[in-house]
Amino acid sequence: MKEAVHIGRNPSREPDLQELMARVALGDEEAFASVYDRVVSPVLGVVRSVLRDGAQSEEVAQEVLVEVWRTAPGYRVDRGTVINWILTLAHRRAVDRVRSVEAAAARDHKAAALDRMPEYDEVVEQVEARIEREQVRRCLSGLTEIQHQAVTLAYYRGLTYRQVAEALTLPLGTVKTRLRDGLIRLRDCLGVTA
Repeated sequence: MKEAVHIGRNPSREPDLQELMARVALGDEEAFASVYDRVVSPVLGVVRSVLRDGAQSEEVAQEVLVEVWRTAPGYRVDRGTVINWILTLAHRRAVDRVRSVEAAAARDHKAAALDRMPEYDEVVEQVEARIEREQVRRCLSGLTEIQHQAVTLAYYRGLTYRQVAEALTLPLGTVKTRLRDGLIRLRDCLGVTA
């Protein structure tokens, strides 16, 4: 086997990731370029295994490497190797992207469902109110004269039992009875269940 021949100085050993990260933490751009070159493929592999989409994987891998540059001073040797730290960042960021995409899809689905719901229809509301008024009028016409007058004075004019009794020149007990009987007949006529 032939040995490599070096002309000039002795080749220097290449620094390991831990040494490079220490320099990156101090803002050394060349050290970061070396870290980038060493970890970009594994980072992309981890991200692709989670996302399965090439374009998104590249985008997330880029975000991870920017985060490595930004948070390099936070790397602690006692918590694991540099590559494990970076790959953990990559996995977390990829999972976050999946969750974000799923949440966006859920929001879009909900918005689409709301778009299919009919909007408030003022005409329908007015027609229903008119029908209800006519039904109440029809039911009121089925009351005796005293019941009709008592209900009208109490509920449409807002008079108290005593005021209704004075207006109709009837005893208070009679007014209360006529109102109760009239309301029961209205309830039955309108089909209201108590």
